[in-house]
Amino acid sequence: MQLRLGQCTSVDDADWLALRSALWPDCPQAQHLDEMRSFIAEPGRFTQLIAEDAAGRAVGLAEVSIRRDHVDGMEHSPVPFLEGLYVVPEARRAGVAAALVEAVTSWARAQGYVELASDTQIHNTLSQTVHARLGFEETERVVYYRKPLL
Repeated sequence: MQLRLGQCTSVDDADWLALRSALWPDCPQAQHLDEMRSFIAEPGRFTQLIAEDAAGRAVGLAEVSIRRDHVDGMEHSPVPFLEGLYVVPEARRAGVAAALVEAVTSWARAQGYVELASDTQIHNTLSQTVHARLGFEETERVVYYRKPLL
């Protein structure tokens, strides 16, 4: 698939909002827009890329932040963290995710980073498979617990 990758630089980017909404459908639109504004305000800490197909249709999204706190499984800090990776269903298995992750990798290397972190939920085996195919190595598994005190 022929792709064009571009940086998301405006909250008015309808494709960015649509892809975020598809990736995180339970997040209210107002929260998406607030997060998008904060990302644009700190371009040294965040980058977000959209992949478009030959017809100019948005088919994928990658969002990355620089995490300055400790990231489990990483040897370095700060570290770029792949916060979100999404490919529309009809464009999957066509190299979109690989192109986005390669662009993110190049961006991170250009800034002097030597690791790229990511995560997924323990039940999301599709995402785990995609991460492995994109060159990520699993570092650990965690189950979080909660005990209400009220």
